Amino acid sequence: MASGGKFAYPDDAEETPDTLTAVFEFDGFNMLWEHATGINDGPYQRDHGVAFIGNNGTLVVDRGGWEVIPEKINGDNKMEAVARQQRTDDGVALHTKNFVETVRSRKIEDLKCPVQLAAHVATVCQMGNVAFRMGKKIYWNAASNKFTDEEANKYLVAEYHNGYTLPKV
Repeated sequence: MASGGKFAYPDDAEETPDTLTAVFEFDGFNMLWEHATGINDGPYQRDHGVAFIGNNGTLVVDRGGWEVIPEKINGDNKMEAVARQQRTDDGVALHTKNFVETVRSRKIEDLKCPVQLAAHVATVCQMGNVAFRMGKKIYWNAASNKFTDEEANKYLVAEYHNGYTLPKV
């Protein structure tokens, strides 16, 4: 399920909301996605990143580094804090280099991050976008790679124009 809108730049040509909150229910845990264009400091005083929230503390990670923020009980930390650690390399540059090397070698086994992982991440992102467009809670069937709601499945394939079709491979 998702809620949001075009609040920061309502008149631009984008269809995707610039502000969105989406809730994903997985077996054993929930995931919350939030983004808001035009806001410099979001949660944890960062403009991007991910927070893994646990019972004892929160691991906050972005492209600049990471830190652990402990939960408190009666004023005492439930675990040891870890001050912000700066990144030690450039992950985006390393992924890009590995991709180019793999294209050149033509050996899929040279990829350090499987294509299937990227496909899964893209699928989850699009689930949030489709839930926003539908304006209701929708459900994904992993076995069929489709939503259980046929109306939501309309968003799985782009509507092409001017006679263009996607080639079958």
